[in-house]
Amino acid sequence: MKMISELTDHDHVEGQFLIGNVSKGVNTIGGSYFSVELRDASGAIAAKKWDATVADEQIFIAGNVIAITGETNKYKDQLQLKILTAELVPLENIDVERFVKAPPISKQELIDKFNAHVASIKNEDCLKIINYFIKKFGDNIFSYPAAVSIHHEYSSGLLMHSVTMANIATYLCPIYEADHDLLITGCLLHDMGKIIELEGPIVFKYSTEGKLLGHISIMAAELRKAAQELKIESEIPLLLEHMILSHHGQQEFGSPVMPLTKEALLLSLIDNLDSKMVVVNKALADVEPGNFSNKVFPLDNRSFYKPKK
Repeated sequence: MKMISELTDHDHVEGQFLIGNVSKGVNTIGGSYFSVELRDASGAIAAKKWDATVADEQIFIAGNVIAITGETNKYKDQLQLKILTAELVPLENIDVERFVKAPPISKQELIDKFNAHVASIKNEDCLKIINYFIKKFGDNIFSYPAAVSIHHEYSSGLLMHSVTMANIATYLCPIYEADHDLLITGCLLHDMGKIIELEGPIVFKYSTEGKLLGHISIMAAELRKAAQELKIESEIPLLLEHMILSHHGQQEFGSPVMPLTKEALLLSLIDNLDSKMVVVNKALADVEPGNFSNKVFPLDNRSFYKPKK
């Protein structure tokens, strides 16, 4: 079975693939079809499943691993895949090796940087809270992805995202006179709700709780519970809860409230910066200098140009 990076035009394709983004459409004669992003550890490819059936509704769901047969072809100079048949792969039959993607920095180096950021925090209440969650979530903090498909969707992606944000925050705090301890704690905590929002030993999909509540609401509730158990009476838990609730920056992007403190605003801007730049880097990874990437769905379907060397 070829990996996605090995596919060429007019290939017959058989194998297991992870569904990333998926949307349902209707053609000019009223038939349904699915536009799908298929993924493995080597990359992603756009695919179409024409003549969608009722049974396909349970197959073409983001996070599912499916076994397909299909054919590749080029459309507007971009390789894509026509799905002929597809079926859901039971968890016990997933070919794990096809989907394990390592972070760009070694896991141990990321853990060391995470611990260094924790050690830089001096505020006692911030330390109590971060250590509470380190104990609660354990190694999941260091192994979970940060998303199913869009950004940091690999093993230790959550760790990579949180550490990168803390690196940026460390630089920006003195420039904008922000509270270092509060912002670093926020960077390390803000997405830990994804440990509950996502589930799966290797290939992650949204849990029932994740679908119903989302990682923002989950983590805000977890933080309030932690503050009660730790009997913290300062304003720190309230400020951190606000940072978590507002870190997507705008209500239309999933935040119940807008950032209303300096640290909350900085957290949302840093989160947005890191996630978008990772998406751009991923889109440009296999693009030859002097050419444009495929359209990037999370960034308004823009194609990005890779300058000539």
